[in-house]
Amino acid sequence: MKIKKILVSQPKPAGDKSPYYDLAAKHGVEVVFRPFIKTEGLTAKEFRQQKINPADFTGVIFTSRAAVDNYFRLCEELRIKIPDSMRYFCTTEAIALYLQKYIVYRKRKISFGATGKLDDAQLLAALDKNNKEKLLFPVSDVHNEDLSLLEAHNLDVTKAVMFRTVSNDFQPGEKFDFDMLVFFSPAGIDSLKKNFPDFKQDKDHIYLAAFGKTACDAIRDADLRVDLEAPTAKHRSMPAAIDDFLDQMQKEEN
Repeated sequence: MKIKKILVSQPKPAGDKSPYYDLAAKHGVEVVFRPFIKTEGLTAKEFRQQKINPADFTGVIFTSRAAVDNYFRLCEELRIKIPDSMRYFCTTEAIALYLQKYIVYRKRKISFGATGKLDDAQLLAALDKNNKEKLLFPVSDVHNEDLSLLEAHNLDVTKAVMFRTVSNDFQPGEKFDFDMLVFFSPAGIDSLKKNFPDFKQDKDHIYLAAFGKTACDAIRDADLRVDLEAPTAKHRSMPAAIDDFLDQMQKEEN
């Protein structure tokens, strides 16, 4: 098969179970987890320039583990004691469970969505139920979260940039011998172009897969081709989409 080695531009899963591992076993391909981007936390001095005091808020909205890490880090550096009454609203259960790294997990204080999106019905229901809370929303410097939906629900939400997204540069001698690259954000495409300014998709016979409209648009804006797009009505996840893509490729080769 043409595809033997796939780069997934995300951190390696913490556990032994992942649909990507199942994918690798089924198709006999190698899956490498190697982020094209990484996050760096703002210093306490940089954060203070926004004139936002985390102590003024009674709830926090988290959309990533990076947001969780940097929120608690900055609170510690600013010597802010987070009250036990603080409420947490997470876009996924995985992020909610990650809070156990910093706090005692109590279901009555923690709510989460099912889809990973801010417009998730389950998450919005929890926010509506607690619409008197003053909410802090930690984000990165390149965030694209739109608060209009939350404001339409009469929620008091304030964005606070707590970390920045930067290119995770490839090091001299680091191999780049992949047959497919899988992207999840425009920043990943920017990093690809920065690390490999002479990258030619057809010359190198590399397939590009993207999750989400913004990642797909970034690939096309870079004059490259999207070979595989997710989510779709047929495939809600990237592993499922790749699985079907490899199945179809195998049939064509046979």
